[in-house]
Amino acid sequence: MKAAVFHGAKDIRVEQIAEPGDLGPGDVRLKPHYCGICGTDLHEYAMGPIVIPSKPHALNGSVLPQVLGHEFSAEILEVGSQVKDLAVGDRVSVMPLLFCGNCYYCRRGLNHLCQSMACVGLSFQWGGIAEQAVVPATHVNKLHDNMSMRAGALVEPTAVAAYGVDRAGVRPGDTVLITGAGPIGALASIYAEHLGAQVFVSEINPHRQKMIESLGIATLLDPSKTDVVEEIKAATGGIGVEQVIECSGNERALQTALSAVRKHGTISQTGLHTKPAAIDPMILSEHDISLIGTWCYPVTDWPRIIDLIGRVGLPVEKVVTKDIDIEDIVNDGFETLLSPTGDQVKVLIKS
Repeated sequence: MKAAVFHGAKDIRVEQIAEPGDLGPGDVRLKPHYCGICGTDLHEYAMGPIVIPSKPHALNGSVLPQVLGHEFSAEILEVGSQVKDLAVGDRVSVMPLLFCGNCYYCRRGLNHLCQSMACVGLSFQWGGIAEQAVVPATHVNKLHDNMSMRAGALVEPTAVAAYGVDRAGVRPGDTVLITGAGPIGALASIYAEHLGAQVFVSEINPHRQKMIESLGIATLLDPSKTDVVEEIKAATGGIGVEQVIECSGNERALQTALSAVRKHGTISQTGLHTKPAAIDPMILSEHDISLIGTWCYPVTDWPRIIDLIGRVGLPVEKVVTKDIDIEDIVNDGFETLLSPTGDQVKVLIKS
């Protein structure tokens, strides 16, 4: 079968590999339909392997080369002998985090912090950018009938964004600044507005700015043309926002967050920093600010996110700027998304 396989930094190959073999009793065989390229995938391509294991993974023994893809929707082709609540033809979204169930964190319901966590498409035999994948049946959830397969591929990044917003404690009537309008920042703005917050988005890239403006749900601030902190203070009576969702993984944005949040406010660090960032910790103390990190999402959140998209109508598909074929994954996907002048925000690979 055809698959996108990571071999090392700047080395992703679309190649023929063997199809998955016989199913285990609790597994399902999937035909992926859409799969997103995630920021984690971009980090792996640019400077990896980072989380992709170069020696056998402790949980499942997976090792390079790796079939990519962890943000995907699929159709069920076959179910294992012990799978009772899923059937051939079901349309599903995959929750990709794999966990041991026995470590300190798993026993406390914090499975996303499992001490030997793995991930479909990053540290597992199969991934979503392929013609087939096999995953545990416990890790797939059926889509709403009125929900598209494209939207199904956005459940995973929406879960990331929602967790960042939820960890900050956003409530109806709050004012929220989101720094960075990549896919997670854009989805965080959609989710925060859905919760009833007044949303501000800081973004310097003109293509991302255009996408945020098209959503019509947030006040856009361009840090290259205005002082974001001054604008926030002017809009909030000199106080600042209740919460900042930092989605850029950028040092300057984190510093902006510290200055734009009000006293006793909360900053949720959702974007991943690839290098250390300098901040003044005294600001945290003087202003009684909570700085919270987030990692992935609760593994139980899929039904809720699917319900928000399929039943409530959270317009997550609006963040998608291009669908591409697997053959174009490097040039039109990874290279375009990594380019400072790239014109895409969220790219999906269609099967």
